[in-house]
Amino acid sequence: MKLINKSILTAVITLSTASVYYAQQVQDTVKTKSKDIDEVILRGVTDIAKDRKTPVAASTIKAAQLVERLGNQELPEILNTTPSVYATKSGGGFGDGGLTIRGFESRNIAVMVNGMPVNDMEGGTVYFSNWTGLSDVTSTLQVQRGLGSSKLAIASVGGTVNFLTRSADMKKGGAIRLGVGNNDYLKTSFAYNTGKSADGVSASFLMSRQAGGTYIQNTDYESYAYFLALGYEINPKHNLQFTITSAPQWHDQRTFAPTIQNYINYNPEYDGKSPYRKYNSDFGYYTDAAGNRVALANRSNYYSKPVMMLNWDWTMNEKSKLSTVLYMSNGRGGGTGDLGRLGSKSINDASFTDNSGHINYDALFAANAAVNLNTAGAGSTIVRRSSINSHNWYGILANFQHKINDNWNFSVGTDDRYYYGYHYQVLTDLYGAAGYKDNANKNVAPRIVTNLYDYKKLSWNPFGGKLAPAEDQVGYSNDGEVLWYSGFAQVEYTKDKLSAFLQGSVSNQAYQRIDNFVVDGSTLKGQTVNTKTGFKNLFGYNIKGGANYNINEQHNVFANIGYYSKQPFLNTVYPNNQQLINSTLTNEKIASAEIGYGFRSAKFSANVNLYRTQWKDRWLRKTNQTFTLPDNTTTTGYAEINGITEIHQGVEFDGVYKPTTFLEFQGMFSWGDYYYKGNASVAAFDDNNNPLTLAGASGNTLYLDKVKVGGTSNNSIPQMTASLGVTVKPVKDLNIFGTWRYVGKLYSTVDAGTFTNVSAQERGVLQLPDFNLFDVGFSYKIRLKDQAQYFTIGANVYNLFDKVYISDSATSVFADDKPRYLADNKTLNSKNQTYEQLGMMYNGIATGNRAYFGFGTTWAATLSFNF
Repeated sequence: MKLINKSILTAVITLSTASVYYAQQVQDTVKTKSKDIDEVILRGVTDIAKDRKTPVAASTIKAAQLVERLGNQELPEILNTTPSVYATKSGGGFGDGGLTIRGFESRNIAVMVNGMPVNDMEGGTVYFSNWTGLSDVTSTLQVQRGLGSSKLAIASVGGTVNFLTRSADMKKGGAIRLGVGNNDYLKTSFAYNTGKSADGVSASFLMSRQAGGTYIQNTDYESYAYFLALGYEINPKHNLQFTITSAPQWHDQRTFAPTIQNYINYNPEYDGKSPYRKYNSDFGYYTDAAGNRVALANRSNYYSKPVMMLNWDWTMNEKSKLSTVLYMSNGRGGGTGDLGRLGSKSINDASFTDNSGHINYDALFAANAAVNLNTAGAGSTIVRRSSINSHNWYGILANFQHKINDNWNFSVGTDDRYYYGYHYQVLTDLYGAAGYKDNANKNVAPRIVTNLYDYKKLSWNPFGGKLAPAEDQVGYSNDGEVLWYSGFAQVEYTKDKLSAFLQGSVSNQAYQRIDNFVVDGSTLKGQTVNTKTGFKNLFGYNIKGGANYNINEQHNVFANIGYYSKQPFLNTVYPNNQQLINSTLTNEKIASAEIGYGFRSAKFSANVNLYRTQWKDRWLRKTNQTFTLPDNTTTTGYAEINGITEIHQGVEFDGVYKPTTFLEFQGMFSWGDYYYKGNASVAAFDDNNNPLTLAGASGNTLYLDKVKVGGTSNNSIPQMTASLGVTVKPVKDLNIFGTWRYVGKLYSTVDAGTFTNVSAQERGVLQLPDFNLFDVGFSYKIRLKDQAQYFTIGANVYNLFDKVYISDSATSVFADDKPRYLADNKTLNSKNQTYEQLGMMYNGIATGNRAYFGFGTTWAATLSFNF
């Protein structure tokens, strides 16, 4: 593969420092502490949970485990052996993985890097493809389930995921690493730390590159990562750390979940029963001038999100300390897809689909070429556009800590941010057309656009770089401006066996929407609207507290409770993609409580937690929806749902048993009960923002009461997970490990077009089949005469037994539902039979469901040299 050839010439990776395997040397016992974590606690604004002291449910993963077991998996997947965590590959593209904790998705999980929030400020989203380099530079990854211990005014409804990168003043040394795997995966990296000089200066550097494809058809990618940390200890009181990191990448995707029937129909080894898990309908083939059949992606993603941080730690005296972080992130990139229609035909029309279920670009190119743009209307050709989602983000985070006496200490601080997001569309491929006629900008006459942008041309500018000029923008062009001001305070008490804290924060979020295609002074729904809406200020707050009591050196108990008044996201303030403020705007309310028990001994440690969270007045936009209209036709669009109440409650267990120094068992179990309480209101719109009336709908009520909570996109949420792992160390420096993982009570997405009547509510959301997976791996360290120098070889095999399973589903179609077409997708179901009567069933569920299958057997191997 051409992608791989470049990589052999590069020495690449990391976002951190030298010996990534040092953590294998650390053994935790009842009385030992992680020096690695303590070093982070002593500096900066990071809130790390301490064992048997901080009253929250937390799990910690060290750098050694990341390097040893992550391989070519998605970054969140390393957390799958953590209670109540479910991480999948979603559509299967590089970095497109999804994450849920206790039934809450990533936009309601606080994802942080060194204590700095990285969730998008407009919608809370986190794209892990922008953070793939973190796997190379993370020294510790901690997951706090529930409200967590962070003092900041962040939306940690489901939990907090904090990546702690290495500082510049680590031990002198370096590492070179090579990784290979299935589908031409190749990763190379180089990292080096200078160590701290006599003058207090230190530096850490890493570069890496990875490329290849994933298990899914046509998901090629290319990703780089760089990390630079500079440290300067001015004197014992002042320490400066500067960090810059980024992971520019592009990757082809699968964003549409095909029906199970299409997985079966388009299996190259068709038997009418077996799904082809690699199937991807978001790409196709065209014939080039030389007669070659060339693959071309319709869906792809590209982004560069450099982050710069300047940390200043000032130890004022023995009792007082001020930690301040200045940070900046200027992200550039977007995602591609189709735009326009040919008459009534979209790109998914049967006339543009070949016999293998892919886009027939030859037919599409020919149809596009026949269109005369001078006489045709706007949007009369099908082209590939890129939806830009760029931003400039600046912030300051300061935390003052003071120790009053041996028992009491307090901290106060501020978290202030400014964010400006740029959202517009440009063209990336004309698909054989002479151009694209656009009339979305009401300030200018309809015009033909031909200028193209190459999504594989990555941005390396740490300050962001240029934006596309207005004349190249099509479809829409709107900006989001966010001002965020917050203050927080925390009081902590520690004496003998008891530790407790009380924390509170207040914040003001001001949102402004700027629509560059709107005519100033125009009328919308009887109201005058302008390009700029002006800022809408929203006040929010949270308060939480907890206590831990160590009964003795083995037993401890804890409890925490909290309440959030959470401001809604930007698209809630200005719904329906328009300049009008939501007339029913209100804060979302989250109340949570948890109790836990811990046991520690030399050979066995365990934790048990019980929790309950109630989330009221939730507002949700569901995009990429397919709606059935009263005339039984379908259309695509989006739904806006408000007044949602969710209950998330459950029990968790995790434990480690070390009967000998060469054998260790790890296990976890989680059981949840996540459901909607009461009904909600829904409004459906087509892709042009026109309101829709849905077939079978009873007004605008969404009947959700007692329905199990499912995903909000093409994803599913489990309510039972378990795992059991074993690590064997038969000889020094050799680790052999294996993991069994179980996922059950897995519920599909709640489809806004389905739950519009009581009968749908009574059936509930679709439950997917349970599944079991097995992973195995090993690592072996080969030491040289110089103990600081050694080679490490390792390998992992994921889904060892090639289990066929559904990881995510986008619909709730039941066996007694009646498909419009038979299995061939062409013949009408004239006898009006059900899926079950027609035999259109797979593993107990109707084949009309849209879903993502999990990957089959995959593998990765690594060779590294530390010096």
